[in-house]
Amino acid sequence: MPRYLMLRTPSANRVYAGEAGPLSAAELQITVPMAQGVEDVEIGGVGYLAFESADSGGTLLEFVARQSACFALFEEEGELLRPVRLPQAYVLDDDLVTIPKYQGKTNEQFTQLLLGVTLAAVTREPTGPRQVLDPLAGRGTTLSTALMLGHDAYGVEGDDKSFEQLASFYKTYLRRKRLKHTADVRPVRRDGRSVGKRFDAEIHTLGPTLHVTAFTGDTRQSADLFGRKKFDAIVTDAPYGVAHGAVTDVRGTSGRRDRSPAGLLREAIPVWAGQLMHGGALGLSWNTLGLARENLASMLTDSGLTVCTDGPWERFAHRVDSSIHRDLMVAVRP
Repeated sequence: MPRYLMLRTPSANRVYAGEAGPLSAAELQITVPMAQGVEDVEIGGVGYLAFESADSGGTLLEFVARQSACFALFEEEGELLRPVRLPQAYVLDDDLVTIPKYQGKTNEQFTQLLLGVTLAAVTREPTGPRQVLDPLAGRGTTLSTALMLGHDAYGVEGDDKSFEQLASFYKTYLRRKRLKHTADVRPVRRDGRSVGKRFDAEIHTLGPTLHVTAFTGDTRQSADLFGRKKFDAIVTDAPYGVAHGAVTDVRGTSGRRDRSPAGLLREAIPVWAGQLMHGGALGLSWNTLGLARENLASMLTDSGLTVCTDGPWERFAHRVDSSIHRDLMVAVRP
């Protein structure tokens, strides 16, 4: 059986790079079902992620090319390593994700990992681009990652300034890249009065035409904003409650600070679960110092979802800094 060695992408984030080994191994086990014997190895002082696979065709290479930490792939031939050409994994250039720089931005590699393992849990057969929602969209890292990988992206963001920055970036990026597109921000009206804003973009690529829609609003009202629209995957990074002080009331009307995501997630998860298609998956990351893993699992199961457990699913916990210990959890709607 052929043995492969994946060279990981050097990370600009030193802390995340130090955690990348076990994270990428767990990701590979979940997202590349034909990979066997996944392990870390060192050759000539360089670390690789090694695995075996009886499938040496295009399907394997497509899966590997979408790994969040994949820089290059080699096949072992005796004592030599033969480079393996990987297919193009991205529909749009990766600078869509890497250009924006701002405080509090989630590491791009981790965002791709979270999206990848969540989509791997989806049991519903695709009928076109996957429909991906980030109900805590921020400035759009998850949305951009979904678009880059060829999926339609949707979001809800409670902060008007972040929404404006998201919309402005997409308009500028698409124009400068000379991509055929439409992009527009318009008011959302209810009972004759404006209650927020909506951003819509349609992007024409060499493959599928991709769509982006984002609303301003409270994530707990996400179902009202999108109406009957359902999603293959809901992927989000919950507030850590440290740097920016998570607020249970997303709109900030109470002004009360909540140092954990528990209050928000307890109210929002049932709403998000109802927006999933049958066979869809919800994946979220959170700070375990503010919410225990078993408590989050209870919230998800109480909302009718089945949590993915055991094996690699429980090997994503890692340190971000002294006050943030991040983990992820994925649950499927039967």
